[in-house]
Amino acid sequence: MIIYLIAITLGMVLLFWSAELFVDGATKVSIHYKMSPLFIGMVVIGFGTSAPEFIVSVMSSYFGQDDIAVGNAYGSNIVNIALILGLTSIIKPIKVLSTILRKELLTLLLVSLFSTYLFIDLKLSRGESLFLLSLFILLFYCAIRESKKHRDDSFGLEVAKSIDQKHVTLKSSYFYLISGLGILILSSRLFSWGAAAIAKSLGVSDVVIGFTIVAIGTSLPELISSIVAAKKSESELAFGNIIGSNLFNTLIVIPCAGLVKPLSISKVVFERDMSVMCLVTLVLLLFGIGARGEGRINRIEGGLFILFYMAYASFLIFIN
Repeated sequence: MIIYLIAITLGMVLLFWSAELFVDGATKVSIHYKMSPLFIGMVVIGFGTSAPEFIVSVMSSYFGQDDIAVGNAYGSNIVNIALILGLTSIIKPIKVLSTILRKELLTLLLVSLFSTYLFIDLKLSRGESLFLLSLFILLFYCAIRESKKHRDDSFGLEVAKSIDQKHVTLKSSYFYLISGLGILILSSRLFSWGAAAIAKSLGVSDVVIGFTIVAIGTSLPELISSIVAAKKSESELAFGNIIGSNLFNTLIVIPCAGLVKPLSISKVVFERDMSVMCLVTLVLLLFGIGARGEGRINRIEGGLFILFYMAYASFLIFIN
């Protein structure tokens, strides 16, 4: 048991460190090629922080651990909204002024509902996985167009303030990018191996482990980056990071795992856990749009998100 706990702890630390290295390299490469701050915030940072989810789910699918692969990705979506945004808004209430972020919120809800629909037969085929990837490419193209049309968007301005504009050689940027990715792969396998081993030794199902321990562990980059952004009063950056990460989990992580090997889930995962993911995404959309035209998540709403996640995680453990 001790060796499995060490594997989880070491894997988690390395996941966080390598993800930070990977995102830093990706951001600096983007700056080098003069990509807009809005694009960097929407795509590079938001998607880059989901690198741990990507590696863990793909590797889990390869080794036949479908429940961990699916639970990690969709569980991270729940963690990102209910736990991470909840904690972030308690530190600093989040105002959503960006027009682009509001559009992305609606996109995220529609994508979440559609991916859930594809699992209605409790399976995700390679053909359906390719369709989700095609949808990502379309949204990626739209993100590029939006970043060019709305250069003065409040979210883009926050990103411009946060990124390091100092000159960095392209060679060192690619080194951070590639080495970060390599360590991500190794640490993710160490982390998921330890989690699966503990699940078996305690008689806990892979579903519970995937939606709790693995999901929280792979969401560490989002947690740290969102808290740091909140402390700097860059609340929209934290918000955009979560939206980008959840889009990546749904349109890249899940379909790539499905391409490695068609995914299968249990009926209870479809009816309970994926419904919870869609529910918290819907609530986030309602908060983000706002009743009076100003979206925000205040401390009370953030506290409710956290209480909901604690109740959900406790329920998963109890029914196991």
